[in-house]
Amino acid sequence: MPQSGDIRIGVVGAGEIVRKRHLPGFRAIPGVRVVGVCNRRRESATKVAREFDIPKIYETWEDLVDDEHVDAVLIGGWPYLHGPVTLAALNAGKHVLTEARMAMNAREAQRMLDRSRELPHLATMVVPSPYGLAGDAYMRKLMTDGFVGTLREIHAHHISNALADPATPLGWRQITKYSGFNMLYLGVLHETVLRWTPQVNQVIARAAKIIPTRIDPDTGKPARVGAPDSVQVLTTQTDGSCGVYRVTGVAWHETGMAVTLFGSRGTIVYNLERDEIRGGNAGEALKPLPIPAELRGGWNVEADFIAAIRGEKRVTHTDFLTGARYMHFTEAVARSSKHQRPVALPLVEFSNPSL
Repeated sequence: MPQSGDIRIGVVGAGEIVRKRHLPGFRAIPGVRVVGVCNRRRESATKVAREFDIPKIYETWEDLVDDEHVDAVLIGGWPYLHGPVTLAALNAGKHVLTEARMAMNAREAQRMLDRSRELPHLATMVVPSPYGLAGDAYMRKLMTDGFVGTLREIHAHHISNALADPATPLGWRQITKYSGFNMLYLGVLHETVLRWTPQVNQVIARAAKIIPTRIDPDTGKPARVGAPDSVQVLTTQTDGSCGVYRVTGVAWHETGMAVTLFGSRGTIVYNLERDEIRGGNAGEALKPLPIPAELRGGWNVEADFIAAIRGEKRVTHTDFLTGARYMHFTEAVARSSKHQRPVALPLVEFSNPSL
């Protein structure tokens, strides 16, 4: 339902992406006010409040969620906060925009999805993968028009050197109590692929910690790494196609991020870092497929969230169902790697979130 008057937003966790994208984005929308902020440390919250003219600082996120003068909550903190804050905010009657990745594990994501379905008048949205937004509509059109024919294989990779140096200190993304089952760019990559391909129904995976210890910057001492720095996944999709995901942070060269879709009639290659699409039919060389201006997309996260609150449009990038699907996928990868067996999707039980 549309909401009259200003939409008042409270922020839980004002990290880099919140400061660079979300706060400027909300400030640019008429009738939207960011009215409060809560950070892990009060001094950082004070700095953000001063920079963006936010009138109120909260000592705890619970205080922010309970404030009747807040209509919507932006959760910019790490994944360990996403589930608890989302559920509390929904129970308090607030709209929710949560940073990716959606949750710590599939059980949390499913609870978030289930509760949102019980409260359909509240807008719920996960910050989408920024990759592929420019070419999303064009990719959908190419696939719908049958450019590749029957899909045969999906090849997706994100190759990075961000963790290649053993001296690189431990970051929060490699600490399980903060990040859960999320691994490198696996969730981001899979979410992007889901826009153009059928659902995965089985995975076989191997996830490794190539560099098992790093210096914890908080203690200055070596600490065990929690999350993998190298992941390989084989998938099957509901249409019978198969896929390969390669995600690593420890490769010095040939870095990049791309998705290739192989079909019975042709091939599409999307370089996600440069937003360049190439394609070709059987027997032809690949050629550039420029994104038509009328189909070119982009970052509209803040505007889309506000439009959903006002009842002007539904959430497409990214709704809680899509978020739950990629969390099922991520957890299935973790389970398959640990037990060295195939794991079917969607998951049907969540009794052991620690595996």
